[in-house]
Amino acid sequence: MSYLLRVQLPDRPGSLGALALALGSVGADILSLDVVERGAGFAVDDLVVEVPPNALPDTLITAAESLGDVHVDSIRPYSGVLDTHRELELIDQVAGARDDRMQVLVDGVPRVLRVGWCTIIDLGPQGAYRVVGSQSAPETQAGSAPWMPLDKPTILDPEGEWVPQIWRDMDTKLAAAPLGAGGKVLLLGRPGGPDFRPSEVARLGYLAGIVAGVLG
Repeated sequence: MSYLLRVQLPDRPGSLGALALALGSVGADILSLDVVERGAGFAVDDLVVEVPPNALPDTLITAAESLGDVHVDSIRPYSGVLDTHRELELIDQVAGARDDRMQVLVDGVPRVLRVGWCTIIDLGPQGAYRVVGSQSAPETQAGSAPWMPLDKPTILDPEGEWVPQIWRDMDTKLAAAPLGAGGKVLLLGRPGGPDFRPSEVARLGYLAGIVAGVLG
């Protein structure tokens, strides 16, 4: 079983090695690591770790936080593809798609940006509507989007009045970015968190901007 572990740890030599040893003490192997963000003296990393069968994920949290200066932001099961060029591969897939390129985009974004679901929404005479959604996107849709039109990638208030109650019940963190100049928006949902980091929102903006050019 693999898990995606988001941790905050000191940004100094030896910190990651100490974390690897701590996780290894409970039988976990680190399969991949992405640096999500760096700040003043700290780093936020996403680690995909594999644990023995029947191992409890709580043991990963206990092992990591036994170091004292490490904090686990979130942990969730992970079954994505391990690679280091996810954005480039998705852009290539969208560009080469023969069918609905927007569907290819929303199906690939959850893997690339490690979120639960992705939709493209637009504004019509009756308000906001979903143009296309990933397979994991919730059936319940937002009937309004008072923050549209959008001119830059942003983190959205997950408790806003426009947010469907079921999204709130699942503690869904939300971020969005304009998809070109036509008014469409790429909306991401991360049920259960963790919160979107500024660096993740920046990645979303870059990806949406490049893909918008591909989509024309």
